[in-house]
Amino acid sequence: MIVAIVLLVLLGFSLLGNLSHFLSNLVPVKVVRTNTIGPRLEEVSLEDNGAASKIAVVEIEGIITDRLLDQGGYNMVDVIKAQLKRAEEDDKVKAVILKVDSPGGEVLASDEISRAISGFQSKSRGKPVVCSMGSLAASGGYYVSVPCRWIVANELTITGSIGVIMSTWNYRGLMDKVGVLPLTFKSGKYKDMLSSTREPDTITQAERDMVQSLIAETYGRFTNVVATGRQTASERNRGKGRALTEQWPDYADGRILSGNEAFKLGFVDELGTFEDAVKRAKSIAGISRANLVEFQQRFDISDLFRLFGQSESKAVKVDLGMEVPKLQAGRLYFLSPTYLR
Repeated sequence: MIVAIVLLVLLGFSLLGNLSHFLSNLVPVKVVRTNTIGPRLEEVSLEDNGAASKIAVVEIEGIITDRLLDQGGYNMVDVIKAQLKRAEEDDKVKAVILKVDSPGGEVLASDEISRAISGFQSKSRGKPVVCSMGSLAASGGYYVSVPCRWIVANELTITGSIGVIMSTWNYRGLMDKVGVLPLTFKSGKYKDMLSSTREPDTITQAERDMVQSLIAETYGRFTNVVATGRQTASERNRGKGRALTEQWPDYADGRILSGNEAFKLGFVDELGTFEDAVKRAKSIAGISRANLVEFQQRFDISDLFRLFGQSESKAVKVDLGMEVPKLQAGRLYFLSPTYLR
């Protein structure tokens, strides 16, 4: 019976694939391709105001990562870059709203998205990117927001948390209690400097200094992105937005800020809602009306078969009703402490 059910399911997939191929040959369809590789996107209307102009909404939600998404075989960075590319190529798109609700995430993924936003504003013939912060836009969530032309935050938004964190576990004490002795062979004296099985007393000051130097270098990149992004926005806005106060470095020590505090310090330009961000985007773009659209990733039967062949799809996932932290030991993160606790 089980074999029969499996065969029937496979037969159903085969029939669907053949039917799709038959219909595609039978009915002529005009397909406009803006890119030959990368995620396939389709335009979805979020708000139709009967206007000729469009404002594209790009969402950054949850942990910022370059891991593969559950569907399609592309990661968050790939999808956001593709969405910005579509917004750049569509002449009807006059502005982009970056809708951020994220506690941060991986350093490299955050930096790639930040660079993509900066590049978009430089190449898109004056199309502004307006950030609309949700309930949480901290650490890496602020890192990707700061290149935007204008930042709108709610008074109760949690933002800030400017800093870098690297963590690991040391379970040598537990191993000693159960009688497990690790054996390590290495090519150099620093090769196991982040090993979880070393005696804590054997970690030298030189090793601690090297790790701290790496974190300090990454933190310097973060503060430079903040200073450059806010300065560039102030110049483009000709003084209409908020500039960073002289005391802002004192608040770039990892602490979280409310939207109201961030506004006073110049980390954001305006207090308001998503609707206020839409109004600001229209004002900066010089348009009175616009349709809100989103370029969503499109999936079809071919994506399903492609996922069957991916090695990362072997695990069975259980939905517990919450997002379980997936931090990897020894990796650098721009993450808010509200997520780590």
